[in-house]
Amino acid sequence: MTREQERAKDAFERVKARVSKDEGWRNEYGGMAHKIPILVRQAGLAQALAFIRSRGKEAHQALLEDLAHTAARLNAEELITRSREASLTTYLHLTREVLAAALWYKRFAQSLLGVEEGSDE
Repeated sequence: MTREQERAKDAFERVKARVSKDEGWRNEYGGMAHKIPILVRQAGLAQALAFIRSRGKEAHQALLEDLAHTAARLNAEELITRSREASLTTYLHLTREVLAAALWYKRFAQSLLGVEEGSDE
C-alpha cells in the first residue's frame, strides 16, 4: 500500500466515524477541513495548528486529532509541539504530510459529511 493510499484509508475511516454527529458539528468539522490547506499555506504549519487548537470547538479539536494521526501518527499536541520545535527539514516534511492528509479530509468532508466549502460560516 502506498503512503497516499494509507492516508486515504485512515482519513476515510476517521471521517466515516463522524457521520453520526449532528449537522452543526459536521459543518464545523468539514468547514475547517476545507480551510486547513489555506491556513497552512498562508500562515505556516505551526501557526495554522495553533489557530485551530485555539478555536476551542470540539469538532475542530477532533479534526486536529484526526489530521495529526493521518499525517504523522501523532496526537494533536505532539504534532503542534513538533511543528514548533522541528528543524527546517523536519518542518517542511511535516508541512507536506499535513497538506497531503488535509486534501483527503477535505474530499471526505464533501463526500461523506456532505459539507461544502463555507458551510461552517
